[in-house]
This record gives sequence, structure tokens and C-alpha cells, in this order.
Amino acid sequence: MAEVIDMSGVVEGVVQNIPIIAMVLAGFYALAIICAVREITVSRTSQGSIAWLVSLAFLPFPTALIYLIFGWKHFDSYARTRLQVRQSRLIRAEDLMVIDRDMGAAWPVQRRAAGLPFLAGNKADLLIDGEATFESILGGIAEARHYILVQFYVIRHDALGQRLAAALMERARAGVAIFVLYDDVGSGGLSKEYKERLWAEGIQIYGFNHRHRLLRLFGPMRVNYRNHRKNVVVDGEVAWTGGANVGVEYLGEDKKFGHWRDTQLRLEGPAAMSMSLIFQEDWLWATGEVLDVHRPEPVEAGDVSALVMATGPADRLEVNAIAFGDIIGQARERLWIVSPYFVPDTDMRTALYAAVMRGVDVRIMLPGRPDHMLVWLASNAHADAMVEHDVAIYRYEKGFLHQKVLLMDDKIAAVGSVNFDNRSFAINFEMTVWMPNKGVVDAVEAMLVEDFSHCRLVTRTEVAKRNPMARFISQAARLLSPIL
Repeated sequence: MAEVIDMSGVVEGVVQNIPIIAMVLAGFYALAIICAVREITVSRTSQGSIAWLVSLAFLPFPTALIYLIFGWKHFDSYARTRLQVRQSRLIRAEDLMVIDRDMGAAWPVQRRAAGLPFLAGNKADLLIDGEATFESILGGIAEARHYILVQFYVIRHDALGQRLAAALMERARAGVAIFVLYDDVGSGGLSKEYKERLWAEGIQIYGFNHRHRLLRLFGPMRVNYRNHRKNVVVDGEVAWTGGANVGVEYLGEDKKFGHWRDTQLRLEGPAAMSMSLIFQEDWLWATGEVLDVHRPEPVEAGDVSALVMATGPADRLEVNAIAFGDIIGQARERLWIVSPYFVPDTDMRTALYAAVMRGVDVRIMLPGRPDHMLVWLASNAHADAMVEHDVAIYRYEKGFLHQKVLLMDDKIAAVGSVNFDNRSFAINFEMTVWMPNKGVVDAVEAMLVEDFSHCRLVTRTEVAKRNPMARFISQAARLLSPIL
């Protein structure tokens, strides 16, 4: 005969702890009310806000905790930091000489979105894949005389990470000031030993959330808001940005992914000062320290006019969406977009469909294999919808595709860290360099034509033959688009 479980003790324990249980429930309801008021106050889209409000009302636990991580976007402190850095940096007469007002007038949306001017007189070089990228970066570090600013989303304690550390330590011993920022999430596995080795050589290295711990009661749980920038600046004269992080997979040495297709941009000239300024903003917010770095006289190194646009959750408007939406709207001949993650919102999808209807050659190059499965599934759903609306989707098949590049007509090209998804557009701190220069446009075109030769065009027939279960799973993942 089955043993009868005596529940009297359990019931008695619950009764005795009713006051505590009631206090905990009341606490969660109070927190849910605070979150609901916050959401109503700062709401940008009614659909997302309604979903949060309904969940907070009926399931205060765990919705209130989830909201603190994914919904409470509060970066007023960063906005104040940006204002402090930019106001304190008085524009000198020498700086005024390199401001390209003609380009600023031709591209007013990008200029105003960036909050910085187009700067003339730059030399821009595309660095294709990891070997070229890190050969250039490490070579530039070796020539540093005054300071080096290093910022990556991912820094790994592997062979490439060791090469970077060795190069930085050599310069530190030569008296060069070195500052390193890494993202707490992307570089979560970075060892204490690695950081201590750099500190021992006088190199300052911090996580982006150094002063802003994740579990602050009256602040956002910033695990959702990541610094996705990948920038290096040497002496304010040369700078690098793009898609590559510090890890051997970016050299194509990961057996799972094999060849890793990425693009980095090397900028020499006045635009490097803009990237230095943006690093100083991140550093002040992360550490509370104002960097007093050497400011070179602006020297023209080439004929490229470049605009460095740093974006993030501190922006008052959805700057990335505005800047990219304007470019899509201006396209008349071609619009080529390359991104490893493609999870566009309604506005971006509508803009792409409208471009196709105008007769624009719209091509979107995506990976042929996944690295993050959930994002991959959602991206598949969006990509299939694009095919059904006559947008050309190309799947890169020569390894993993990770570059973030845009080309519009024969007018402008962009290289940076921005993926074509809501996380890059609204959640992460990102970087894009806009270059309305024929030489750069031609170089990007040649690069992408070569990349397209290693792609497979997705057809309507392929989309129609999708396995129903695979289609269902992708559509389900698509529902999570706002936070992917």
C-alpha cells in the first residue's frame, strides 16, 4: 500500500510564514508598478510596452526581474559623460581646417545623428580578414609614441590575445600610455591572470561596467546593454574599427567555423581624433577618469572624408535606425548590406521593400552557417520574408561571415560594428564610419563582388520547400526579435 504523505507539516510551515510570503509578493508588485510607470514614461513603441505592461500586471514575478535586465534602459549618466567630454574639448583653429562642411551639408542626417562633423584628409584602407587586420593593428601599435587606446567586445586569453598583450607590454615599457576597455559580457571568460599581467606593466585595463555593477538596486542590470565596439587608436593619428575581435577564430583557426570572413577599416588622418574622443567618453563612463591624451596637429593623409558615428542606448533618438533608414531611402541604383545577424524591425523591413519597388538592386549577404542558433533561426525567418518580397538574399558559403558593411549606389560606403538587428540599432554601443568617397566605394564594391562569388542566392523555390517544422521554429524565434 502506498505511503500516505503527511502534508500537515507543510501547511503549517506555509501558514507560519504567511507574513513573509505576503511581504515578498508585495515587494514584487511594488517593483512591477515601478517598472510599469517607467515603461509608460519612456515608451517608444506601443506594441512592446503593452506586452511588458500585461506581463508585469499578471506575472510580477519573474517579469519585474526580467524587465530590469531587458527593459530598463537608463543611460542618463553616459549622456552626461558624453556632454562633459565634448564640451571640454575646445575646437582649435587647426581642427576647423579639416571639417568637411560640404559633405556635412550633403549628408545632414548622418552628421546630425553622429553629433560629430565629417573630417577631410583621411586615408582609408580595407583590411580583409583577420590576418591582415591584426598584422596592421599590431604593426601600428609597435609604432606608437604617445598613447594607445584599445577597445574590443571580445578579448580572449588565447594565442591572438597573447600576441596583443605582448605588443602592448613592449610599448608600455617604452613609456607609451596604454588604456584597454573590454565588454564584461563579450569578454566574460577573460582570465584574471591576463589582466594582472597588463596591470603589472602599467597598462590600465577595465571592463566597461567597472563602475556600474550589474545588480544595482536603483539602476539597470546592464548585462543586456553591451559595448560592441572594436576600436584601436594610436597617438590620435591612426585608428582601426570594424567587425573583428581578439580571438583565434577571427584568424580562421577555429575548427568549427574554419575561414572567418571579416572586414576592418584602417583610418589614418583627422578622423582618428574622432575615434579617440569616443574612446575617452567610454573610458570616463567606465572608470570615472578623464583621459588627458596627446592631441596631434591634424595632418591630411589622403582624400577621404569620413564621419565616425558612435551610437548606443544613451542616444535620445534611435540614431542607427535614423541614419541607416535615410541611406536606404536615398538608394536609387543599388543597396548592398552585409551582416552576420539580420533581424530588422518593421521600419527597416518596410524601407527595404520600398527600395525594391523603386527598382533598386537590393542585396543582403548573410552567413551560410550559424554561430548563435536563436539569432540564426530568427534571421532565417526574416530572410525568407525578404525573398518573398523580391529582396536578393545571398548565403556566404566559404566559411563564416561576420563583416558589417553597407554600400549605397556609387555614393557612400560604411564599415563598422553594427549588425542589421535591433540589438545593434537600439541596445548595444556601436561604431560606424561613413565614407562618401569614390575610391572607398570602388574598393568596397570590388571586395563585395568577390564575396558574392562565394555565395548562394536563395530562391523562392527553396523558401517554399522549407520543412514546416523548421519554418515554425524560425517564426517562433522571430517573436524574440526585439531582444536578440
